[in-house]
Amino acid sequence: MLASGGSGFRCRGAAGIGNVTNGLLSQTDFNAAITLFNQDQTASTGLGPVFNDNSCGRCHRAPVPGGSGASRAHRAGVFDGVNFIEPPGGSLIADRALSPTIRPVVPANANVEAFRTSLSTLGDGYVEAVPDSAFVALADAQSGVPGGRIHGRVNWVPVLEAPGALAVGRFGAKAQHASLVSFSADAYRNEMGITTPLFPTELTSNGRPIDAFEPPGFFSNIPNRSDNNEVFKVSNLMRSTPARARAPGSPPLVLQPGTRLNAKATQIRAGQLVFTTIGCGICHVDTLTTAPTGTRLFNGAYTVPAALGNLTFHPFGDFLLHDIGTGDGIVQNGGQITRNMMRTTPLWGLRQRRAFLHDDSVPSIPEAILRHAGESAQVVQRYCGPSASDQQNRLPFL
Repeated sequence: MLASGGSGFRCRGAAGIGNVTNGLLSQTDFNAAITLFNQDQTASTGLGPVFNDNSCGRCHRAPVPGGSGASRAHRAGVFDGVNFIEPPGGSLIADRALSPTIRPVVPANANVEAFRTSLSTLGDGYVEAVPDSAFVALADAQSGVPGGRIHGRVNWVPVLEAPGALAVGRFGAKAQHASLVSFSADAYRNEMGITTPLFPTELTSNGRPIDAFEPPGFFSNIPNRSDNNEVFKVSNLMRSTPARARAPGSPPLVLQPGTRLNAKATQIRAGQLVFTTIGCGICHVDTLTTAPTGTRLFNGAYTVPAALGNLTFHPFGDFLLHDIGTGDGIVQNGGQITRNMMRTTPLWGLRQRRAFLHDDSVPSIPEAILRHAGESAQVVQRYCGPSASDQQNRLPFL
């Protein structure tokens, strides 16, 4: 629950989240994976030569390892009026380097610049285990909403660990990854400059080779890691984090006949009904279900384990791409049509956030809602319409 406090908000502690496995890993292996996640990399272990930070945990730490963080990835490029064009070396502008002479900079001709906050990975194993067909069905259902403008886009992306396979992207600000292995391998390379067989090519410095700055024993044309073991360990850590729980005292999403609620739960329930009635739940879908245990995903590269199979969870997100007026102008692997689209941010864990939207550019939930436009313009109009009591009830629910 997010409680109001003066002119802003204060966040209460996490509910149902801690350094405890959901059962996919033993607690011993889970603890070892957290240690790896938090391990500071150095030049002698493959860090750089250009990078954003030196461990996974430095960007993903709140409220526990794997959560969100204040670190922001920096991207830039050129929009020529029709297409987004990546600068030499790609749109990612790494923040740090082993030598100041190769620290990347925003190109002088760039007219698009964007920042993205580190996303929480807690509970992402459940999202990964949702079958592609469920996301396709959500997109199809949105296109059929009477009088609605909302139509989420499925982003079909390659799966690094399954060459030739395409799956629905669900991770990253642009839904640019379908699997946690792909997501982790990308982060190893793009955030820490550590290459693996899954992602073997080093970042450059604005397109300039960095070979001369590789530490002794490392080469830009040979992966820093000879295998993908670390990537898989970090992926399994994410898969082992429990699904995000609703705040203590929240009523069930579906009430059984005769259920009696106290005053707090009644207020939250009233806010939930407003949330649903005005259309927020079209994109912020409350409930998803994982595939049955044993289901093979990504052309057989991943099998849904018993700890994640056939489970219902509540992310409050559809993980599709939408244009709601907050896009960052960057194109990654979704084509030019996705330039101003962003993945729906799931709302679970919202009470731990102190800033909002993909770039933490607004300090309150109401301001974040009012920034919505484009596809969601009609929903925002309805948001501004409810009575004062309805408006008062919405925030405790969120």
